[in-house]
Amino acid sequence: MTSLCPPPRRRTSRRLAALLAGATASVLVAGLAAMPAQAESGVAEPLGTVARTAGDARFEPGPCPRTADPIPDLERARCGTLTVPEKRSRHKARKKITLGVAIIPAATSRRASDPIVWLAGGPGDDAVSEIPMAVAGGLNRDRDVIFMSQRGTYSADPELTCPNVDAFAARALGLVFGAPSTGRLHVEETRECRDRLVSRGADLSAYNGTESAADYDGLRKALGIKQWNVFGISYGTDLALQYMRLHPKGIRSVGIDGVLPPSLAGGAVTWKAAREGFDGIFKACAEQAACNARYPNLKATFERLVRELEARPVTTTVTVPDHPEPVKVVLDGGLLVNWLTFASHLAAGVPRSLDELAHGNPQRIAEQLAGGRLSPQANGRVSHGLAFGVFCSEWTPYESEEDVLRAGRQLFPSFPRSVLANAPLLSWLHADCRAWDVPAAPRSIRKVTRSDIPTLVLSGGFDAQTAPSSGAYAARTLSRSTAVTVPYVAHVVFADSRCAQEITTSFFATPNAPNTGCLAGLQPPQFEITP
Repeated sequence: MTSLCPPPRRRTSRRLAALLAGATASVLVAGLAAMPAQAESGVAEPLGTVARTAGDARFEPGPCPRTADPIPDLERARCGTLTVPEKRSRHKARKKITLGVAIIPAATSRRASDPIVWLAGGPGDDAVSEIPMAVAGGLNRDRDVIFMSQRGTYSADPELTCPNVDAFAARALGLVFGAPSTGRLHVEETRECRDRLVSRGADLSAYNGTESAADYDGLRKALGIKQWNVFGISYGTDLALQYMRLHPKGIRSVGIDGVLPPSLAGGAVTWKAAREGFDGIFKACAEQAACNARYPNLKATFERLVRELEARPVTTTVTVPDHPEPVKVVLDGGLLVNWLTFASHLAAGVPRSLDELAHGNPQRIAEQLAGGRLSPQANGRVSHGLAFGVFCSEWTPYESEEDVLRAGRQLFPSFPRSVLANAPLLSWLHADCRAWDVPAAPRSIRKVTRSDIPTLVLSGGFDAQTAPSSGAYAARTLSRSTAVTVPYVAHVVFADSRCAQEITTSFFATPNAPNTGCLAGLQPPQFEITP
């Protein structure tokens, strides 16, 4: 199983982690926390500098969250923690958990009064690690932006990471991906992690979208915010749509990018995403004369390679930066599908990589696979406890293995059953969930979100992780929505498209009339052409 996270290339920027605030800043925060919420002049204290309890949530100013890598933007952030019940349905002796909070101030002194709260992807990514992406995209241009670690993620307490599962993903490069024995080994690692987290006292049934949505509602109230805006990416769009449905009060507007509607989430829609994203790249190549001439019938070539490699996997060795030993990579059909799902972010090189593979050279693809699995950003950063909590309570109870297989067969009829059984990014998911063993969420979790909150719905034409068509699907029941597909961009367009960033910031300024004029000038990538 691989969560719907950003691909290895972009994880470096998204998972950069922060330096803790310096001693001087900590003293300042502590001093501010002791001040009343309203200064004598009548001007409210800066957001995040006052301790406050609202219902079952309490915010305390304090040091910035721990991070795995430096994030310079945290040096000017206002930080603290939100304390909430681990499981709200328990009325007696409820265990408390804490979530890290960082508030990046607006870049201008003419700050809008309604901040933006960022919902991270994954499931299992830590929002604090995505601060660099938000700042690079100008999201804090004239608004404070709030980042809170979802429950179980890296800067939360407890953090429910599974380093052994990440380590197995790297070791599995040397195994046949689609072999039943590989799946069994993966499930053993999943069960080992589950047992470890349970032995530490975690109630795994409490890590899901319903509880996370309540956490954000509690955060807004505990920060004393009357109205704010929401921006969710990837899995954060699933959470944002749940949050809109369950706790609509206090939400001024919502942006969702790389849309995964809760009513569709699962393996079937992941096959749909792969079909739409792959076809977007193949079509762009076919429409570019030089690419079409050099790499004709790219779609047919890819699907033939999947069949051939599933029947006869290819083994090679590659070298990876900062890794002393050569890395063995076994490439079969299922692994090739997963590679292209992530390689859609490197679309300009996809035709060349497939052509080299078709001519007996798997090195480029193997290097990209190994580089991603062995990257420091791929180890010990994702909360598998939250990921499995979402997958196994909200997704798999409402979608059978046969549903996933049927969807794959309909969209990729030439693929062997062994490939179709594992939807991209969600390999061995049902078996993992049987090992994770948490109860199903109420069926209402699969309800379509209906809302009149102004919503920007962003999709990417090359998105092979969440289907571009899922944006239009979600927008149908959001009466004041603006649905935009940014062509030639993969999953989470805000990360890679200046146009998407301009649309997003204009939306939060004027939610009923975002400026989408930049779409008219977008051009396809110049595909790499080799002799």
